[in-house]
Parts: sequence; C-alpha cells; structure tokens
Amino acid sequence: MKRRAWLTLAAVVLGGGGLVTYAVASPSADAGAAGRVKRPVKVYDLALKGSTADRRELPRTDTEQFSMLGVSWTGATKRLHGTVQVRTRSRETGEWSAWQDLEVNVDPLDDPGPGVRGSSEPIWVGPSDGVQVQVVRKNGTTSSLPKGLEVNLVDPGVVTAAETKSAADADPAAFVAEETPGATTAAPTDTAATTDSPTPSDGTTATPTDGQTTTSPAPTESTPVATPTASGSASPSASASASPSATKPSAPPSTVPEPPIVSRAGWGADESMSPDPSEYNADVKAVFVHHTDGTNDYSCADSASIVRGIYAYHTQVNGWNDIGYNFLVDKCGTIFEGRKGGVDLPVLGAHTYGWNRESTGVAVLGEYTSTSASKAALTAVARVAAWKLGQYGADPAGTVQLTAGASQTNYFGTSFTAGSKYTFNRISGHRDGYNTQCPGNSLYAQLPTIRTWASGPVQGLKVTSVDGAGLSGSTYYTKGAVTVHWSATTPASLISKFELLVDGKTVATTSGTATSAGTTLALGSHTVAVRAVHQSGKTATSTGLNVVAETTAPTFSTTPKLSLRSGTVNTTAVPVTLGWKATDDKALRYVKLLAPTTATFGPTTTSSSRTAKSGTATTWSMRAYDYAGNYRTSSPSYTPVILQETAATKSGSWTTRSSTSYLGGKSYSSGSKGASLTWTFTGRSAAWVVSRASSSGQAYVYVDGTRVTTVDLKSSSTLYRQAIWTKTWSSSAKHTIKIVVVGTSGRPTITTDGLVYIK
Repeated sequence: MKRRAWLTLAAVVLGGGGLVTYAVASPSADAGAAGRVKRPVKVYDLALKGSTADRRELPRTDTEQFSMLGVSWTGATKRLHGTVQVRTRSRETGEWSAWQDLEVNVDPLDDPGPGVRGSSEPIWVGPSDGVQVQVVRKNGTTSSLPKGLEVNLVDPGVVTAAETKSAADADPAAFVAEETPGATTAAPTDTAATTDSPTPSDGTTATPTDGQTTTSPAPTESTPVATPTASGSASPSASASASPSATKPSAPPSTVPEPPIVSRAGWGADESMSPDPSEYNADVKAVFVHHTDGTNDYSCADSASIVRGIYAYHTQVNGWNDIGYNFLVDKCGTIFEGRKGGVDLPVLGAHTYGWNRESTGVAVLGEYTSTSASKAALTAVARVAAWKLGQYGADPAGTVQLTAGASQTNYFGTSFTAGSKYTFNRISGHRDGYNTQCPGNSLYAQLPTIRTWASGPVQGLKVTSVDGAGLSGSTYYTKGAVTVHWSATTPASLISKFELLVDGKTVATTSGTATSAGTTLALGSHTVAVRAVHQSGKTATSTGLNVVAETTAPTFSTTPKLSLRSGTVNTTAVPVTLGWKATDDKALRYVKLLAPTTATFGPTTTSSSRTAKSGTATTWSMRAYDYAGNYRTSSPSYTPVILQETAATKSGSWTTRSSTSYLGGKSYSSGSKGASLTWTFTGRSAAWVVSRASSSGQAYVYVDGTRVTTVDLKSSSTLYRQAIWTKTWSSSAKHTIKIVVVGTSGRPTITTDGLVYIK
C-alpha cells in the first residue's frame, strides 16, 4: 500500500482562462517528527489536473518534506508523449530551483499487473518542501496525455539519528578493504537496521509484480515490444531461455574477491515494501550498466537516502515488488545491494527490458550524458561486475550470446527478435539492449575502461623512478641497495599484488596498493622490472631496466690545481683558475667543490674561475661522484703570495708613486728604456700586476732568463692592480721573472704594482 498524504483541493486560473484544479499535501501533524531518531520512508501523491487535453499543471505548492520526486500515471503500458518539468523549493534556503526535465520514456514491461503504473525516472532534489509541475503534450502527437497523472514526492526518511554520519565509515569499493566472501558493510550514512533482507525458502513460488527502470526514451511508435500474456504478472522481461526460479540456488565461488557491499539493512530498506520472495536466474552471463538520472551534485553522505528513495519509488509509485537494479554505485565508489535475494546469487532484476533473465544490472547514481563518471564509481562498477561474472567463469572483457526476451530495437537501431540469440559485450550499456540513452553518452564511452579494469591485466604499469641509483643514458648505476617506484592506471583495488623482478626472478612481493619495493643487487649488470598481478590472475610486466651494481670510486686523473689568471688583484682576493680532471670506470656523474666554497660541476667540466685569499694557505677540497653514488675526494692546499715592487731587484731609473689604488699604497714607474725589475720565487704559477692607462707603454717579460712575450699596458680606461700576464708550470719550482721597459715611442712609461705567485 502507498502511504498517501491527505490532499486538499484548490483551484487557480491559467493564463489562457482555463481553470486548473490541483492537490496540496497537508502540513505535518507533528512538527517535531523530522527531529526524531527515526523517520519512516513516505510517498506523497499529488494529482495533476487541467482543463485541456494538452497540459497538466501543479502550481507552486507547499508540501510535506521530500527529497526525491517523479511523475506517474495510470497504466504501465501507456507512454507519456510529451515533456515533464518540475521545480522545487529548498527546505534549507527557501529558494526555488530552476526547472528540471524528467525522463519519461522508460522501458516497457512484460505482463504488467493491474497495480503497476507508468512513470518517469525519479530525480533527487535534496530536502524540499515545495513543488511546481507542468506536463505538456508533445507537438504533433495525436495521443492524449495519460490518465491519472500525479507527482510523487518521496521522503526517504531517517534510519537513525546518525543521518549525517561520514561516508568514510563504509569502505568504498574503489579502495582496497579486507573482505570475507559474502560479507556486506554498513551504509555510509545510516546505521544498519535490525533485520536482514528476507529470502525465500527453497521450493517457494514467487509471483513478481516488478517493473523496469530506465533513464531514456521508450521505443518509437514502430518499435515492436513483447505482447503481454494473460497471467497479469509484472515479470520484467520474457525470455526464450530458462525461466527464473523461486528456488534459492547455491552461490558459486568467484575467480576474484567480492568487493565491500552495503547491505539492504545497511542502507535502511523497509522490507515490508517488498514482501514477495525473490526469483533467481540460472546464472549471470552479462552485466548491464545504467545511470539513475538526476543530479550529480549529491553528497555521498546522502547516497543511502537516495537508494531508499529509489526503492520507495519503484515499489510505492511504480507498483513493483522491489527495486529494479541488482546493485547501485555512488560517485564515491560505495556499492549498495539493490534487489533482495542475496548479492552472491543470480537474482532476477528489472533493469534492462528483454535481457534481465541472463544478466545483472548495476546503476550509477547520477546523470552521465555529458559528465563522465568518477574514477571511484568506475572502479566500483568494475569490481562488482568482475566478481559477478567471475562466479560463472566469464571474462569481463569478452562477449556472450544472450537470448532476447522481447522483440524490440535498441538505441543503435539493431533489431532483436524474441527467442533469438545476439552477441553482447559481457559488460554492456543499457542502450545496447534497449532504445534508451542510458547510461548516458559519457558513461557509455567509459565502458571500455570498466571492461579493461575488470578483466585485467593491469594497465599503464611503468617504473617511475629508482631511488639509490643514478640514470646515465638508459642505464641505472647503484652501489647495491635500490628502491623501485612504479605507477599503474588500473585502480589499486583491482590489483592483487606487485612483484619486483631481478633478472626475471621475484625478489620482493607487495600488496596491490603498494607503489614501491626495495632490494639489494649483487655486483654486476641486471635487468629490473615490476610485475603486476590483477585480481583475475592476469599479469603485466613493466619494461625492464638496465641496472649496474658497482662499488669502484672515481679517480682524479688530474689533481685539483690552482693557477693565477688575469683580473683585478687586491690584498684579500687573487683571481685564480681551479683546474681538475676526474674519471670513472662506468659513468662519472658530477664533481663537487666542497671547500673553501661550494659548487657543483658536470662530468665534462674541468676548470672554474674563482678567487683565492692571498697570504693564507687554503685547502681546495673536491669530490668526484659516479652514478652509483661512489665518490673520491682530493684536497690539496695552495697559498697565493703577493711580492710588492720593493721586493724586486731594480736596474735603471724607477720612480715611486703613492696612491690607495695601488697594492700596498705604492708602485714603481719608469719610462727609461731598458730599466728592469726582477723577482725570484719558488712556486707553480705567477702573475705580473700593473696599472693601465691610455698613455701606458710596453714591457718585455723574461722567464728564467728567456724573453717570452711583450706586454702592452695601454688601455682606453684607467685600471689599477691588473694581473695582465700569467704563467703556470706543471709543478712548483724556483723561477725568475724579469720585466724590461721597452721605451715605446710617445708612451714609454710603465707602472708596476708587483708580482703574485702560488706556492
């Protein structure tokens, strides 16, 4: 029996002058009912009336609280050729929603009973207390609107005071959970009821009064449908295959684990709405995927309420004997038990006209015409589909021959004849079997992904990185211990385990949720890969990596050396060049300067311009690394020394000049041809320091008694303390540097600040 609110008749004048009568649900007799610990599911039916054959309306109307609604009419075989639009008032904000279209073309029924009504798909609107409806006949249609039109408001009630309980309390099937075969979990929003779903005793006979759900257009005028028999039952589809049985079969084991499923008690099913015993098919050959239509903006905390609403709508509005779907999935990946009879049994559902007797139906809460279903929802569908098909040894990625239970045409124009066999994907969309847009273009396009995830092997497996090893070209180098990281596009809840392979042998095994594993390699070259084992047992192996384990450190074929370079000299910093050469037997990675400052250089770099503190011994520490992480350090020490001009042996005429711009505040200057200065030192590098100007002249440079070059000190700008000429030897030794004034015509003068050498 439907729970109906008391109705009050009222009237309103339409814009065209016609009088429309409508019904108003009376206010609740108990204003505190909504706050009680438990509020039962209720359905309120408001009649739609009008003065013309083309239109029925319900003006803005105050109502009892409801969260789901649809429109129904007398006669399950009658089609509503037109449009239905509704708008609702939010109980929380008091605001009216925009107009929403209802899907009114649903699957036809075989052998509908007298109490079964035609209806739209229900939509979830959230807690509301006002409604407005308009039904308009389609232009050009000769059929009148069906009789008995009414809007049906569903209050899914409150199972317990924990209505806002976090959805995290139930494990979504999109994630891995420890499961016991046949076990179910609590609902994400409601505490479980005290009774379990009733199941028929062996040998009982069921007379179902259930119907069919869809989110899509009914067959066109020319689409043939099955002719109802005289039995008057509401069996969801006729079939040439073996008839369903009320005898409860045994549950065959599946080839894959059962996902976590919220039981009917868990989502708060009122079993008094479904008193008839369950019927069973012989097996499950295929899975049909649906969407329930309506909003995608629901909170997953409301999912149990939405399922209760659909259940109430199917039983109390449509007049079916149970919810039509075998399973329902929300966008967070939670799976709900639908039609009663046992989740692990081949329960006869009412979801896909003509094909129910060899299949199970899974509906995703929401509308997916232009919006794709979430990864969590796809994962949940893949898991439940793989589990059900696995009970009968069927590959979710395969095809199967199904026997048509009705003569009809599907969404793609394919004609089916009752009793004939046709090929279907094991996981198909509603539209594959019936002329409907369900499960929506976007979700239908995601079915190949669901099939692949459900069937295996694991997709997109690849190694993303290797800790403890360096990559050079296509080869990794390590000292031995490595951690391999990987990723896969197949959800972890569908993966049984990962195995780390070294030279084809398993060296480590992890769970399907893991993304890394470690091992220690023996010295030498190896091939390292990751193997993923799908829950079906199918395996996939990543591309093998070349990994070399070695412990030989790099060497410095040229020890880090310091040499003087040109540039500005002062008493605290001398311009120098740090030079080195490092090699490795496998692959040099980089060289680091550790002291007196820090820097990192590539493997081909062999020098760097630096400055050194004069007069102080400084350690220049460098470390060479290979790609395996082996390294070697070299730390020579060098001291730059400044020899002032006064330390030189003079020949000829020299004048002392004073200025803070000179090293030590003084310098020597001479324009006398042949005048000379000579410095003797023990070191490995030397630099002559001078002042430069546009009038500066030239000088000869002698090294150990041999003239080696002529240096021109002329410069367009005035510069001081310039290391203008340098000389470096392979090792430290005693040397003599002599400079001689050339006496250049017009600019004979040179000014020298001294000599710098490194010891």
